[in-house]
Amino acid sequence: MLKSILHGSTRKFEDQYGYDGGYMHQIINVSNGAGLRLGLLPLLSQYRGPKKAKDIWAGAALASTMDGDCGSCAQLIVDQAIELGVNPMELEACAMGNARTDTDCGLGFLFAQNAIVGGPDILDLRAEIVQRYGEEAAVAASFAAACGRVYPVLKRATGNVDACSILRFGPAAENAPA
Repeated sequence: MLKSILHGSTRKFEDQYGYDGGYMHQIINVSNGAGLRLGLLPLLSQYRGPKKAKDIWAGAALASTMDGDCGSCAQLIVDQAIELGVNPMELEACAMGNARTDTDCGLGFLFAQNAIVGGPDILDLRAEIVQRYGEEAAVAASFAAACGRVYPVLKRATGNVDACSILRFGPAAENAPA
């Protein structure tokens, strides 16, 4: 019964985003417990903090996901961010290596990059997020920085390796290499 619910939820997610969740189905088939835990992971990874700070979350999620992936997982984050109303051009600038702290998306992106590598600017970037949107936004960006790489790593570790692809940022934006 639990497997059926988990598979159904995964199929709904796949249909919503045009995403291949084969590795998710594989995990669900291996273990109810593993499938349940995988199903609960979005409670952490999709915590976005205050609505007004959605761009901070999106930038952080994109940086972390791109650190672990250059294909469908990164595209999923782009699609989810655009769905939230994040400017596709800001996402594209981050993906192209042109993130700037004067945009919320860029600030989140640079924050996550620094968090991942232990960069020297992490405390200043965190302070800027807190100044703009409060501690809750910093927590959301921290979760995004930590969790974005989970899905691509799980995907590869379960033997589901796909090639890098060109990220699409919507009809108004040019395609950018990942």
